[in-house]
Parts: sequence; structure tokens; C-alpha cells
Amino acid sequence: MILIMSFWPMLQALITSFKKGPSTRMVWADPWYNNYARILKDKIFQTAMGNTFFYLIIQVPIMLVLAMLLAQILNNRQLKCRGLFRTMVFLPCATSLVSYALIFKSLFATQGLVNKVLMNLHIINENINWLGKAGTAKFVIILALIWRWTGYNMVFFLAGLQTIDYQVYEAAKIDGASSWKTFWSITVPLLRPVIVMTTIMSINGTLQLFDESVNLTNGGPANSTITMSHYIYNMSFGQGVGKFGYASAMSFVVLILVAILAAISMKAGDKRD
Repeated sequence: MILIMSFWPMLQALITSFKKGPSTRMVWADPWYNNYARILKDKIFQTAMGNTFFYLIIQVPIMLVLAMLLAQILNNRQLKCRGLFRTMVFLPCATSLVSYALIFKSLFATQGLVNKVLMNLHIINENINWLGKAGTAKFVIILALIWRWTGYNMVFFLAGLQTIDYQVYEAAKIDGASSWKTFWSITVPLLRPVIVMTTIMSINGTLQLFDESVNLTNGGPANSTITMSHYIYNMSFGQGVGKFGYASAMSFVVLILVAILAAISMKAGDKRD
């Protein structure tokens, strides 16, 4: 089933990336690497790649640090109602992707709740068009991603923390280690496999970011927030005639980027002698 449902379509997509023309009459490109050469000249794809890496560089570190800190707090045995707090933090990632994107779009609308609160607090003098400007639109997307996925990653860190013997912390406390020293010298090293795993998953997810770009900003204004997956979708289904050959080529570029960054993350996290 895996061979039929996964690897065979991947092979077909690779073959399609060397073709051109409408889906019913596709022919081999001349030269065969024409679609890949086109990527180097495509300004929109370059913009989409820049946007995607911008989200990756800003959002992923913030999200993982927050997830680790929340896991550390919610792993405290003295904390009351731990189950309730864990559920509250995890709940956003159980929300439908489309639903939460539409909620954020409503919150950050020109006449939305965020502007109303900021106006009442006298922080701003006039409504901000959050989704109509490139800088603020990217900020909203990053904020939405952090809200949506922090709890998801927190669960992995929490599971990792619960595998660490509590006596290790008690021994460190007896030796006079501070909470900060204990965190950096015990918690972080022992959580390294989990950190590597969540980093790879976050990189993979961000490089394939689609829903937020489509539902929050539709890639606008002027493609300033469009992502690679969104642009691939537009080439395949969003412009009437599907350019499946070119879209397949872009998809394999994304695959290569994911593989390279995953390999770098695994190499950086492997501290074995």
C-alpha cells in the first residue's frame, strides 16, 4: 500500500517535472531540465521562497523555545491543575486549520477586535490594516503559527521531560545548582533527541506552509506573503490551466530543501563521539 499510494505517485511526479503542456497532452520538455531552469528565473517563486524562509527563521525558534519553557513549567509536580493547563495549551493544535485562520483573519481585520482593543487602550490612533501591508501581514501569519503549533511541540518536550529521572534534578539541587544551570546542564542535553525531532518536523511543516497563506492573506498584498506550497497550488489548480510539469519541478525543489535542512539539523544534534 505504501508503494502504491506514496512511492509510485512520487515517481510519477518526478517524471512529470520533466514534461510540459496541459495535463491531457503533456510532452517531454526541450531541454529536459527546462522546468528546473525556469525556477531560477521565476521572480514569484523566489519571493515565495524568501517569504517561507522568513517564516522559518522567525517562527520556528520562538515556537520551540516557548514549547520547551511551557513543558518545563507544566512538568512541575507542585503545580496544581496541571492537566487543565496542558489541555489549554494543546487545544489550539486540535483546531481546524481553516477555522483558526478565519478567526485570526477576523481578529486582525481593519474593524476587528485587535484594532478595537488597541484603540481603547490608546496605543494606536487609527485602525491598522494588518492584512493589507506586507510587514504586518507576515507578523499575523507568524503569530498564528506560534499560537497553533506551540502546544503541539510542547507535548513532545513534556513526554521527553517525563523520561528524565527526577532524582537527577534532586542531586543537582543538593549540589547547589541553580534552576537556570540545571535547565542548561541537565534538561537541554537530555532533551537533545526531542529537540532534533521537533526541529525537523517544524522545518518540514514550515517549508510546506499553505493554509495560513491561502486563508489569511491569499498570498497578498502583491505576493508579499505567498509561500512555496501556495504558489505550487496556484500553478497546479489556481489559474485555470494546470501547469503540472512546472509545479512538480517546484515540489521537488521543496523536497530537496527539506532534506538538506533535516540533514543539517540531525548533524547538528548528533553529539555522539
